[in-house]
Amino acid sequence: MLEPLRQGLPPTDPSGVAGSASCALPARYEAVGGARQFTRSTLDRWELSDRFDDVALVVSELVTNALRHALPGDPPREFQDPPVRLHLMRWSSRLVCAVRDPSRESPVAGEAADSAESGRGLFLVECVSDSWGWHPSPAPAGEFPSVPLYGKVVWALFRLSDCAKKGM
Repeated sequence: MLEPLRQGLPPTDPSGVAGSASCALPARYEAVGGARQFTRSTLDRWELSDRFDDVALVVSELVTNALRHALPGDPPREFQDPPVRLHLMRWSSRLVCAVRDPSRESPVAGEAADSAESGRGLFLVECVSDSWGWHPSPAPAGEFPSVPLYGKVVWALFRLSDCAKKGM
């Protein structure tokens, strides 16, 4: 899952990998709150709690998009447990939030009307993170052997300041 995240980024020294955490999310909108709690506890553990507001906003938007746009109305049996997964990965100089979902459709940053109550999620992700993108996701080892691709991963990258690096 990580290789496409490295494309177009400065080389990452493997010794700089400081941690990763992952959680499965159910196909319910209440999962957004769970994703935020998971993000808070992970960032606290990594001594990055000062980044919580921005990272939590991005996590909320990516998880909401996965639940709203990536899940079929009647999900196939193999996607019911769990259809969405949140990954947080930390290197010495960057933090990546990635959300995997079963859809192969590319995320599209659209323009919402001024009166619209939704439609600005990826715009917010673009504004708050240092960069974002997506790539097709292969099925995890052992899962869905007859399915060549298992949806996509949408990710956002945050560069960590020198102060955050010293907290390692």
